Amino acid sequence: MLIEVKVPQLSESVAEATLVTWHKKVGEAVARDENLIDIETDKVVLETPAPDAGVLVAIIKQDGALVTSGELIAQIDTDARASAAVPAAEAEKAPAAAPAAAASAAPASPAARKIMDERGVNPADVQGTGRDGRITKPDAMGRSAAPAASPAAAPAPRAPAAPVAAPAASLPQPPSPVLIDDVLADRPLQRVPMSRLRARVAERLLQSQSQNAILTTFNEVNMAPVMELRKKYAEKFEKTHGVKLGFMSFFVKAALQALRKFPLLNASVDGTDIVYHGFFDIGIAVGSPRGLVVPILRDADQMSFADIELKIAEFGQKAKDGKLSIEELTGGTFSISNGGVFGSMLSTPIINPPQSAILGIHATKERPVAENGQVVIRPINYLAMSYDHRIIDGREAVLGLVTMKEALEDPARLLFDV
Repeated sequence: MLIEVKVPQLSESVAEATLVTWHKKVGEAVARDENLIDIETDKVVLETPAPDAGVLVAIIKQDGALVTSGELIAQIDTDARASAAVPAAEAEKAPAAAPAAAASAAPASPAARKIMDERGVNPADVQGTGRDGRITKPDAMGRSAAPAASPAAAPAPRAPAAPVAAPAASLPQPPSPVLIDDVLADRPLQRVPMSRLRARVAERLLQSQSQNAILTTFNEVNMAPVMELRKKYAEKFEKTHGVKLGFMSFFVKAALQALRKFPLLNASVDGTDIVYHGFFDIGIAVGSPRGLVVPILRDADQMSFADIELKIAEFGQKAKDGKLSIEELTGGTFSISNGGVFGSMLSTPIINPPQSAILGIHATKERPVAENGQVVIRPINYLAMSYDHRIIDGREAVLGLVTMKEALEDPARLLFDV
């Protein structure tokens, strides 16, 4: 029986997806629920399991094709045997032999290829003098000009020189122009299409820049109290909860204090309306092999330090494995981006629309600071908060960041919620 393989139902916010990599070839046996192909949306990569066991007899859509929900992409024959279908698969490979032979000719620079195409020269007849035998523009010009120097060609009659004019050879000749194609002829280039995730991130960042009135405020935080508290309880915390006590839970808790105190930081703009959220869904920016993703801590105000650390660790592993779901990446009322893990000292984070503010964290470094008239060394972290100045004034933004600073420099505030 012939079974159809279709694109899974995509999220309402996802119009189309891209087929990434087929894991099976035509003629190969497949098991039920075996992943046939990865399908990339602008948020996640979805696996497409085989609906039944059998032989993959047809691939309707190839790698890189754009597809929509429910679209037919392949067919499986549940009654066929893999051995019977292999010759058909081999037959598909046969036509590729001819192009492969043609590709055996030496590579050529773009300028050289253009000249050979214009003059009808076979690249196989040209000896390349570039790196690894690459055909350069002079190689192509020399080979193309060869037929004009054939002995069989009759020399053109020479016109008598005018008695007054000087010979052409005696006139100064202008220098040959330097063409950019010649300069860049042997420099390697690689052009690859953006992934759907990268294209979506680019689109949203441009949207944020063009639609929000972004302003950034900064402050510095003495991280010594947090570091001392973390050092004191790190071992007991890990034994009790099965996860390491990091710094992100402190930053999340400090941000929550500011969001409660200044609700505009947790709001968003909808046309000419301001939407106040009665919940706190905090997005945590995470780097992944596919690019930047922002999974959401739902109802972060109801989470303990251990809950936050466990969830962030789970997000990090899922991002690494490409297993984050669309639901985990959708929504959010405020975001936190930690460039400090990569060594960033200072940056201006871009708001993640439709949110109105984002906190940027940076590397904690020992720096000289003034305390009570004395210069002392303290572990300092520079905080940056970008906000949408359309609805958030400098007062709310600055005082919100000061609230985070005070909470981090006196972490007992986070425990007693004061």
